[in-house]
Amino acid sequence: MRFRRLINASVLAVVAVGSLSTVAASAHDARPSKPQDQSLRALAAKHGLYFGTAVDPAAYAADSTYKTMVDSQFSTVTAENAMKWESLEPTRGTYNWGPADALIDNAVRNRQLVRGHVLVWHSQLPGWLNDGINDGTIDGPQLRALLKKHITDVVTHFKGRIWQWDVVNEAVSDPWETPSAIHLGGNAGSFKQKFADLLGPGYLADAFRTARAADPKALLFYNDYNVEAFGDGGAGDKTQFVYNMIKQLRADGVPIDGFGSQGHLATQYGNYDVFQVADALQRFTDLGLAAALTEVDARSLMKNADDPTLAANGADVNARDQAAAYNYHVLLQACLLNRHCLSFTVWGFTDKYSWIPNWFKNPPEGAGCLWDAAYNPKKSLRTVQGDLAAAGPPLVGNRIPQAPRQLPRR
Repeated sequence: MRFRRLINASVLAVVAVGSLSTVAASAHDARPSKPQDQSLRALAAKHGLYFGTAVDPAAYAADSTYKTMVDSQFSTVTAENAMKWESLEPTRGTYNWGPADALIDNAVRNRQLVRGHVLVWHSQLPGWLNDGINDGTIDGPQLRALLKKHITDVVTHFKGRIWQWDVVNEAVSDPWETPSAIHLGGNAGSFKQKFADLLGPGYLADAFRTARAADPKALLFYNDYNVEAFGDGGAGDKTQFVYNMIKQLRADGVPIDGFGSQGHLATQYGNYDVFQVADALQRFTDLGLAAALTEVDARSLMKNADDPTLAANGADVNARDQAAAYNYHVLLQACLLNRHCLSFTVWGFTDKYSWIPNWFKNPPEGAGCLWDAAYNPKKSLRTVQGDLAAAGPPLVGNRIPQAPRQLPRR
């Protein structure tokens, strides 16, 4: 019989906190284990921080080492793909709940919380929906109705079992797109822009209100990438645009509870320092939001940066590994410094199953995870473990729980 239990998210949180607070100790010694021998969930527990990973169900079923590490290292899990629209409703009107339900059942057994990813996104839509948008058989009113039904169906099905929902994901453009001023959508003429235009500017507020009506207790997040730090505040500053957008949603009474910064970084770029990221998180949490790092990795060029046809030499590899570790350090330290930063989730933990090499091919990129493909710990892992072990008062305090914002009473 399938092991399924509807558990209120607040109950899950209490159970998981109890599990988080258990620190491994030697059977013959009262002293705690060395930080590098403790799980990430145990190291994060002393701060009330949930340390999570995205989970690949196929790897979880086929690879015993992968399964053991998911079960033991992390206090929260995210479905890498199993809760996306294309996975849940591949045929119109017919839902496939099995893989997502199994992930949640495993999480309950392991005393883990679940981040739901994702309700509204222009990407990884089912073929029938993509085709209808592209050929015009699904117009704006129809798409809005389909989206409302999808959110209601999905959130209702998982009600009480999801801690945080990524309600809307990657809704705004990037400064290198056309037009360069940040806006809802993407490149002129792109599918992303068509999706946004069909839904209209009010779809974000509608999505959050619909999700809240379906589950009053889940935390509702806006989630995006390249929003780790503010720029110049001008028309091309994506973080500023997202900040202004969320500030207005909050002012309008929209029940948005959290800001999710994905944290996909790359070592070949000039990235941020701890205080730039901490400042950005602080400005968002000053709006009354929780914060979370939701999809962290730090990828690198896998060939010489000046000539991708050349194999990397030892010096390149060492520099890459140290740069990746620094990027993890920056994001984690910034999260620790903000007591409203509730969770830190890596987008996969081993290079063996990383999404990066399949997406970044020209030039090839990879090596973005905490463990390598043979499950050997990397400098990034040791840096994260050290940061969690060494952090403490007065600058790093226990997390402050977020109360879900409710719809106004009528």
